[in-house]
Amino acid sequence: MAKSAKITTDSKPDSKAKESSSGTQEKKQSNSTKSRSKQPLPVYNTNEGKRLLEANWKKWGPYVSDRHWGTVREDYSAEGDAWRSTTHDMARSKAWRWGEEAIGGICDNMQHLCFGWAFWNGKDAILKERYFGLSNYEGNHGEDVKELYYYLDNTPTHSYMKMLYKYPFAAFPYEQLLEENAKRTHKDPEFEILDTGVLDNGRYFDIQIEYAKNEPEDILIRLTVTNKSADTTAQLHILPTLWFRNDWTWDLQPNKPSILNAGLHQLTLFKDVLGEYQFYTAPTGALLFCDNETNNKKLYASENDSQYVKDGINDFIIHGNKESINNTKGTKAAIHMQVTLEAGAQNTYRFRLSKTPLSGPFKDFDDIFLQRVKQADEYYHSLQDLVPNDEERLIQRQALAGMLWSKQFYHYNVSKWLQGDPGTPPPPKQREQGRNSGWQHVDNLNIISMPDKWEYPWYATWDLAFHAVNFAMIDSKFAKNQLKIITHEWYMHANGQLPAYEWDFGNVNPPVHAWATWRVYKIDEKNHGKPDTDFLKLVYHKLLLNFTWWVNRKDAEKNNVFEGGFLGLDNIGVFDRNDAVANGVQLEQSDATAWMAMFALNMMRIALELCKTDIVYQDMASKFFEHFLSIAYAMENVKAGGDGLWDEEDEFYYDQIHSKYGESIRLKLRSIVGIIPLFAVEVIDEASLQQAPLFIKRMNWIYENKPELASLVSRWKEQNNTLHLLSLLRGHRMKKILQRMLDENEFLSDYGVRSVSKYHKDHPYVLKIGNLIYNVAYTPGESDSNMFGGNSNWRGPIWMPINFLIIESLQRFHYYYGEDFKVECPTGSGQYLTILEIAEFLAGRNLQLFAKDQDGKRAFLNGDEKQQNDPDFNQYILFHEYFHGDTGKGLGASHQTGWTGIIAKMIQSKYNQKKK
Repeated sequence: MAKSAKITTDSKPDSKAKESSSGTQEKKQSNSTKSRSKQPLPVYNTNEGKRLLEANWKKWGPYVSDRHWGTVREDYSAEGDAWRSTTHDMARSKAWRWGEEAIGGICDNMQHLCFGWAFWNGKDAILKERYFGLSNYEGNHGEDVKELYYYLDNTPTHSYMKMLYKYPFAAFPYEQLLEENAKRTHKDPEFEILDTGVLDNGRYFDIQIEYAKNEPEDILIRLTVTNKSADTTAQLHILPTLWFRNDWTWDLQPNKPSILNAGLHQLTLFKDVLGEYQFYTAPTGALLFCDNETNNKKLYASENDSQYVKDGINDFIIHGNKESINNTKGTKAAIHMQVTLEAGAQNTYRFRLSKTPLSGPFKDFDDIFLQRVKQADEYYHSLQDLVPNDEERLIQRQALAGMLWSKQFYHYNVSKWLQGDPGTPPPPKQREQGRNSGWQHVDNLNIISMPDKWEYPWYATWDLAFHAVNFAMIDSKFAKNQLKIITHEWYMHANGQLPAYEWDFGNVNPPVHAWATWRVYKIDEKNHGKPDTDFLKLVYHKLLLNFTWWVNRKDAEKNNVFEGGFLGLDNIGVFDRNDAVANGVQLEQSDATAWMAMFALNMMRIALELCKTDIVYQDMASKFFEHFLSIAYAMENVKAGGDGLWDEEDEFYYDQIHSKYGESIRLKLRSIVGIIPLFAVEVIDEASLQQAPLFIKRMNWIYENKPELASLVSRWKEQNNTLHLLSLLRGHRMKKILQRMLDENEFLSDYGVRSVSKYHKDHPYVLKIGNLIYNVAYTPGESDSNMFGGNSNWRGPIWMPINFLIIESLQRFHYYYGEDFKVECPTGSGQYLTILEIAEFLAGRNLQLFAKDQDGKRAFLNGDEKQQNDPDFNQYILFHEYFHGDTGKGLGASHQTGWTGIIAKMIQSKYNQKKK
């Protein structure tokens, strides 16, 4: 048996302190950094990898939203009803204040100039300039896009991009989609475009959109249109469109930009802050011009500011109104091409946008495109060198393509939005105290990763943390910038709160940003061969403010048990967790408290890292170490009687209601809330402690003087053990949680871990409070309640970010416990696996959502026979918001690569683990 002993270190605290005070620490820091430098990963030796290290290659990208109508930014109504304030029908006629939308659009990084696509099949009542979907009032399961488009490829600098859009020959079924979805209840499936039959028998166009950069501001554009029918000739109008975002109306700028007819199928585009560009078109087509100005006459029965308004090109094409367009200039322009494609025919069209005038813009066009396609393949071949499976490579590449396509120019100045703009009517007085009125410091103007550019064309801070970890694989500089901007003064509140999302910046998301910061830092170090401690320090200091905000605002009884509210889990609770339960009643949350324990450990780990170059951070490491212990102790002893959030009878964690009179009710709903305590885990090795002698001294003091806290650190006393486990769970409790989590009759699905136990299918949880009765049953698919709009469901489906954190946490537990610690998996199978093997097992089940099974079927397409079986569909992956807890069917937002794309990181980690 090992002797009881204090932790020791070879470094002497006194000498270390003298070094710091004598001014030699800076030299030591540079030497330390130099000694840690390694060679960058081979992917940075590829052409694309080298471009990532050059300036300006990302000036142009896919930064145009898929939807801008129905957003809070464009809502100037008194009641704050964004979905009704601006609609899909209004969108073609209204000049947006804060951003732009398009099909497959691109723009510069300040969105001065945009390029996108419009199509017309000769039958629709409007040009197809934007995707169509339902508002939150029109769908039986909340808002939802009703189009089929796929992001197929993209490189980190957007040197090559490819996507596919499917457009029917028949009139687009706008009314049918609206009417049928309006009839359906929460218990009915959504009515989708494939259900209308307009894409049957191949009677649609495959429209492939591609971009390739010759130089940062020389962009080649290729459109390939295929008639997918075997027997039908069809006509298509193609309108590549350029326009300037309207900032002159709002900011009263004297110099209005211009697009001019330069002759010979060429446009000249100029804006003083952007410079002059040329747009070249190889096909013959008429040049049409109007202005990106609101059609006030149509929308508001008032005078127009321009003769040629935003919907002028639409009115000319659809209605033949020659008075609606200009022939020579405007701030919006399109090339109108009308083509007829026979059955099975395919046509390709070429365009080029360049800041440098070109004498022969198409003579090298095909060669440049071929080169960029080859370089994209070269880049992904290097990135995926450890991934041997073609199917997994396809899934990962499309996941990353979706992530890269989902970057968006995001602009929102809350103060201006609340006050109204010069030259426009002032907003209603009600807005002054309305949505986001306490966030007038917010002035956002950045390229930001969106969860889904149609359904969620605004950032959500906890989503963004997962995005950053995924992005770090391919562009860690961008990943670092995402984490930095969210903590800038024009995002973060002065009180330390991070903005949640534009519908309510003051809402509360799980505090996962310290975790993401640490993960991105380590991935970036691996990518480039050296640590970026400046990044780590910068974000760390801001997260100190955020941690303090949590402690001051979300611990009502000052007992280290937290109440964060809905915490991004929408309807996970028995009732809306954002609302007070009753007078004098406090909701004490297992998940909020566990997230804060995780936050404290993450901050401690970062401080220990920073100790390597600056010993000042030892105090911070000690502070967060003790705060973690206090939270862990509080979870055990919420009240003086020792009644914690752990239920000894069920051996599971639950939320509880606690009254001011000391009465408690455990909310015995078996949900992901009880699994989140797994995430608060950190393993410290002796090597990490060598640079922190004062931290070690404090640890030993706690061991000697606070045994009730010291007992929460596993194997602290064992002299021959070089690892120390900090976790909310000791071995027994972890096994009990895993036992329930790995039970296929409870949390374990064929496709990952469910958000609510299947136990509640036959045993709904019922809670009575006075005259109120709350009932929660296992609901594996779409939401059957209206909580948070009913467009997301956490009462049974599989959510990828939670599964990702489970897997990462298990990997850390394995690092401590090793090969001898095994758990039955699945529960009741008689098969015992190490914790690492369980992590791999769960990742494999998540992958089964997307990968073809032995019958060639993909689970996320469950029930969709056309997409499942048709080779023109079944090679394209959609990364849904969440997945049916039993069948794996994709649900919710259909392009949420923002966090479902984390499957790309799972695939990479799978083979990195095998390499180790």
